[in-house]
Amino acid sequence: MGTSHTSSGVRVTVTGLRKSYDGVPILKGLDFEVAPGEIFVVMGPSGSGKSVLLKHVIGLESPDEGQILIDGEPIDGEHIADKYRMAMVFQSGALLNSLTVGENIGLYLSEHRLKTEDEIARIVAEKLQLVGLEKLENRFPSELSGGMKKRVAIARALAVEPQLILYDEPTSELDPLSAINIGEEIYNLNQRIHVTSIVVTHDRDLAFGVADRIAIMHQGEILFIGTPDQIRASDIPVIREFITADFNLKKHA
Repeated sequence: MGTSHTSSGVRVTVTGLRKSYDGVPILKGLDFEVAPGEIFVVMGPSGSGKSVLLKHVIGLESPDEGQILIDGEPIDGEHIADKYRMAMVFQSGALLNSLTVGENIGLYLSEHRLKTEDEIARIVAEKLQLVGLEKLENRFPSELSGGMKKRVAIARALAVEPQLILYDEPTSELDPLSAINIGEEIYNLNQRIHVTSIVVTHDRDLAFGVADRIAIMHQGEILFIGTPDQIRASDIPVIREFITADFNLKKHA
């Protein structure tokens, strides 16, 4: 699906990234670069370090070694937050149940007094329309399906006009149809606003459906980076096993 296009997204460069917890290495020297406007998918089995990597890119964790650059500037550099806008769509959606959909989406803007109430209302309506949830501002998260909550979480990320969006397992806990809808949402948003997107997932259908390139992680290392076709053609045993695994339990009478 991935196509090249002019982008307002940022370039993300990761070099020599290492992280250990209690002496156990989780990230073992990662190196990769994400081009502006690219949908870059990090795929691998549970426990391979994908979510830990994402926390480093968003700045929630600091590496033991290595660095992450946004358009050539260290992510922990002074004034980096003022220059580049990043947003994360958490695995759970992380919506506040006590707030309406509109209040959730506009929370960052209102808390930091970045816009007037009227401007926030306009932005909320615009972002809801982008994710196909028009006029749901006054609903509460408890009134929404799992797929709708994920789309509200994406709308909230879009409210800050990000140049980089990070998605942590965006299709987890969703039924197959909702998962397809979220995948289409990620792809279509990338086409419309040319944001750089890093998607962490173990959902093979999502990865092959939206990615420009895919990085396969295994036990804290990146085994291979390539286009979906290059990944499918890989003869590396761990990659073959992961992308061809199927539920093959025989039911006996």
